Amino acid sequence: MILFTPATKQFEQHVLAEIRGRIKEDDISAPRRKGPYYYYTRTLEGKEYVQHCRRYVSNKEVQPSVHDVMPTGPNDPPEYVILDENVKAQGHEYYSIGAFKVSPNHKLVAYAEDTKGDEIYTVYVIDVETRNPVGKPLTGVTSSLEWAGNEFLVYITMDEIHRADKAWLHKLGTDQSSDFSLYHEKDDKFCLDLQASESEKYLFVVSDSRNTRFVFYIDVSMPENGAKILTPRVDGIDTSVGHRGKHFFIRRRTDELFNSELLVCPVNDISATTVLIPHRESIKIWDVQLFADHLAVYERENGLPKITAYHLPAVDEPLTSLKGGRVVDFIDPVYCVDSEESEFSSSILRFSYSSLRTPHSVYEYDMNTGSSVLKKIETVLGGFDSCNYVTERKWAKASDGTQIPLSIVYKKDIVKLDGSHPLLLYGYGSYEMSIDPKFKASRLSLLDRGFIFAIAHICGGGEMGRQWYENGKFLKKKNTFTDFITCAEYLIEQKYCSKEKLCIEGRSAGGLLIGSVLNMRPDLFKAAIVGVPFVDVLTTMLDPSIPLTTEEWEEWGDPRKEEFYFYMKSYSPVDNVKHQNYPHILVTAGLHDPRVMYSEPAKFVAKLRDMKTDHNVLLFKCELSAGHFSKSGRFEKLQEDAFTYTFLMKVLNMIPDLGSGQNDEPVPL
Repeated sequence: MILFTPATKQFEQHVLAEIRGRIKEDDISAPRRKGPYYYYTRTLEGKEYVQHCRRYVSNKEVQPSVHDVMPTGPNDPPEYVILDENVKAQGHEYYSIGAFKVSPNHKLVAYAEDTKGDEIYTVYVIDVETRNPVGKPLTGVTSSLEWAGNEFLVYITMDEIHRADKAWLHKLGTDQSSDFSLYHEKDDKFCLDLQASESEKYLFVVSDSRNTRFVFYIDVSMPENGAKILTPRVDGIDTSVGHRGKHFFIRRRTDELFNSELLVCPVNDISATTVLIPHRESIKIWDVQLFADHLAVYERENGLPKITAYHLPAVDEPLTSLKGGRVVDFIDPVYCVDSEESEFSSSILRFSYSSLRTPHSVYEYDMNTGSSVLKKIETVLGGFDSCNYVTERKWAKASDGTQIPLSIVYKKDIVKLDGSHPLLLYGYGSYEMSIDPKFKASRLSLLDRGFIFAIAHICGGGEMGRQWYENGKFLKKKNTFTDFITCAEYLIEQKYCSKEKLCIEGRSAGGLLIGSVLNMRPDLFKAAIVGVPFVDVLTTMLDPSIPLTTEEWEEWGDPRKEEFYFYMKSYSPVDNVKHQNYPHILVTAGLHDPRVMYSEPAKFVAKLRDMKTDHNVLLFKCELSAGHFSKSGRFEKLQEDAFTYTFLMKVLNMIPDLGSGQNDEPVPL
């Protein structure tokens, strides 16, 4: 079958123009008040990258309100562009800023820059007003970066296998070679990360594996005193920490308290802990956000996120329990909620919200009154109306009785639910990551052509709590694959689609999922998108000299042990390609990918080409100037969607005659 012809390439360009045509190219993000300024990013027409901007708050003495609007009139404080990524990106095929941190006094900015896609960053410090560099850049670092007061930075470097293993204190104006080592994590199953307390009084150096997490704290008023242990390292115990007033707040998970509890302890006596929110088997605490007078708790129940806001007693009063709690209401049956940086001293909680039919939205919620105000919703051009789309939550029943949630969206005036429509089923199912149903404007190019889109919230992810994750890892990993197959069969049984119209997609560990189910049930699918896939599991996990291997042993198992070796070998996609028919397959890779080296998907494709017995399309597409996350520019990223959608519609015979008048000879990719 010929796939890419001049007519097909013309259709791809048509889809790309259609996707780009939905974007309001000249726009700003929802301004966020921080101290005496509003901070935001701006996009310009035709430009790939953002500008980082701010405006002075002229009436900064007035307490923030959810009804505040950044003044932009001719007599108001002017916009100031701190950094223009479009200028910085000139001369680079790839450009990404992984951190952009303003100093506490708002005079300096430190930002981390990656110009290859290999996730190895260089940190620059600039004077905000003059944009002049301050000191020499920090090289060979991660994107974990925080200010410790106005004169110090804390950052993290990696070892030879790309593991974040050392935390450093850097004094501005000194050479990187003289930086002070705060902590060196020598256990190769652990990686380091940084977190700043909302109060800006402490920094936390976090060391975590897939099963254990412990925390050091740094007093930012005395950073040269170094990092001190806050929560000790205990195998199987996972802790995350925040600070407010005289207390540290600790979210703690253990094997018994698998969905976490929330503790509090005095700063001057960290052993004297009090339980504020006890462990509950049906509700998982996944994040907390602290304010001067409030606490916002992010939880998951029955597969959906929720936020509960509590009022806290004055900082000089005892803190022994939480009273009441106000739950934030959401409108869609399935949706995505994420925390946003908020002003610690205010009563305003900022969060983002979207669903499969609701564009990305930023809300501010007054925790005193319960009122919620929409500050910004992503503009979608081209006549988009969310009311034209239906979102649903369905449950597929596995053979052992487990109920697996599905999130579904389709255009209601097109789809008949009679099995005649194409469906794209997405899955991930690893690392306790929740693949929540969020909006993607480019997906409208599928939905408006009659596609149904669905997400299978399979075990191995975090949607249904910690146990959901535990049931899809180690020697239970195959549950992830059988859950996905169960969801596919459910969608066919319920007439959402047929085998002849069912397409599947997954990226990274989700690529492992897709590769495995293709080997197990190739008859069930018409086409598959296998993005930057982790498909050579056994070989990779046997080689501790390559990036990520050692820290992944607590996710997949250590194949140097016999039971894990043979179990991995029984599902590793490369090791289970068979002499059988496969559906149409598109495999992608990134040349500079440090997470899944391009050799893995290349090896998978070579094995498929050697062994598959069909004549269906098998394409391998490697981005030569990107890493794990595709190209860096906002319009460049759309090219991948346009290419993928064209692939799906070509193999489904859905590409119309655009009247190009060109012959049907193949063209190079």
